[in-house]
Amino acid sequence: MEGRNEMGKRFVIVTGMSGAGKSTVLRFLEDVQYFCVDNLPVPLILKFAELSLDTKEDKGKIALGIDIRSGQALNELADVLDKMKDKYKYEILFLDANDETLVKRFKETRRAHPLSPEGRVDEGINAERNRMEFLKERADYIVDTSHMLTRELKQEVEKIVICNKDYKNLYVTVLSFGFKYGIPADADLIFDVRFMPNPYYVDTLKHKTGDDVEVQKFVMNSEISWQFLDKLTDLVSFLIPNYIKEGKTQLVIGIGCTGGKHRSVTIVNELYDQLKKSSDIGVNIEHRDINR
Repeated sequence: MEGRNEMGKRFVIVTGMSGAGKSTVLRFLEDVQYFCVDNLPVPLILKFAELSLDTKEDKGKIALGIDIRSGQALNELADVLDKMKDKYKYEILFLDANDETLVKRFKETRRAHPLSPEGRVDEGINAERNRMEFLKERADYIVDTSHMLTRELKQEVEKIVICNKDYKNLYVTVLSFGFKYGIPADADLIFDVRFMPNPYYVDTLKHKTGDDVEVQKFVMNSEISWQFLDKLTDLVSFLIPNYIKEGKTQLVIGIGCTGGKHRSVTIVNELYDQLKKSSDIGVNIEHRDINR
């Protein structure tokens, strides 16, 4: 949906899971001159749209925050959105994150979940996910913030609201790890690079990492390493558009070696560079065990 109205106005509904970053996005939109309203009662949304979009006063860009705090009135939102759709163009930006990340964020901030103020956070998250599913299904943009830093989230939102790019609802995280510390629980794809030359057994490289040029040269000074990287890049490039078609919003590619410091870090750095060159999707890099 193009989401633009007469006089160049734009109406964006920002919603999603509690703890997924809605407040951060609304603050960012304010910084780029959006007129933002958060947690407006559902019965007033249609009237707000009328006042904002029908008036001759050009407020330009408008963002409306909606979340689970709307309570039982959230059940009326589908009808309100249907009525708005007949008259106004709007876009829905849905922010999501996996349950493990959401639980961690609630614990770090010591906040109670809105649907489970005195109970377990994971129970509140499960209930919220069920109640918010209809909004996710309607969303024009889905941003999974599980592996995003604040600046990376802002970059993704900037693509949507400022650059007006043909946004693809997929964010890729390329993750290095050490098998000795366990396989990442949230990885979608796992690749084992323990067959590559190992810098650990070279005294001058043992205490360096795959972020160091000397280690990178050692690992990639092998035909088998380059062959693997080429085949891996080709496979991932094939999979990405197909995952997008399937509606996947987060792809975590785990690449492991024994300790997660040398070979896996080198290949993750190389793959990250390749994906950044060849794709306009969001790509994040993470080295889980590099400092162990």
